[in-house]
Amino acid sequence: MSSIDELQQLIHAKYGIEPSALDPKASMRENGIDSLALVEFLFAVEDHFGFAVPDEHAHIDTLADLAAVIDKLRATRTAQAA
Repeated sequence: MSSIDELQQLIHAKYGIEPSALDPKASMRENGIDSLALVEFLFAVEDHFGFAVPDEHAHIDTLADLAAVIDKLRATRTAQAA
């Protein structure tokens, strides 16, 4: 499952928004997630993936951007484990 798919599933579980209704390139606000919910969602993302999203990425506004950060963090973790 891709990071975007996982993020869409997390949003669905947490907020009841259907994954098919979520545009990965649209602002999270356009996807129905306000700024407070986004902070809450980032905590859920960290719990799900098992690592913290660095503060330098606090500006993330789309699922595609968040998925790119997740993919980068996963690659770093994999490289460190090798």
